[in-house]
Amino acid sequence: MSRPGIAPTGIERTFPENNVIVSKTDARGIITYANQTFLDVARYDLKEVIGKPHNMIRHPAMPRSVFKFLWDRIASGFEVFAYVVNLAKDGDHYWVFAHVTPTFDAAGNVIGYHSNRRLPRRDAIQAIEPVYRILLERERQESSPKRGLETGTETLHAFLKSKDADYDRFVLGI
Repeated sequence: MSRPGIAPTGIERTFPENNVIVSKTDARGIITYANQTFLDVARYDLKEVIGKPHNMIRHPAMPRSVFKFLWDRIASGFEVFAYVVNLAKDGDHYWVFAHVTPTFDAAGNVIGYHSNRRLPRRDAIQAIEPVYRILLERERQESSPKRGLETGTETLHAFLKSKDADYDRFVLGI
């Protein structure tokens, strides 16, 4: 969910291709580190993000089912790559190609997450946007958020099956 009171402007912002947005969270998704690129692109000060849920930058056009899939995957100890549209503090949005990895303690327990995000190719955004629109539409058609999440997740799995690809092969093949 995006931060209350922030309405999307419809204005897309980009950042230099050689810059990397970096953030770290604890196991609950609370931000423990954000680099300057994160702060510059999202338009926040460090004190505004540390200790806050990472979903503070979630854009309402991002399907909940995609985030559920991503969180389930990294919570199980696997890395994940994903195209994500985020919402800046001023309501502008920015696309990223995210690589999220779990952080483990000495006993092998997931204790947090590390995310590196790069500027995605324009053709990749054009390929993923229609998929996300369909998932979001299916989620919103349901009578409850829980059922919407289930339907979106089912739709995501059906889409991948129709492409004869698992999630990684699909995303990395865009």
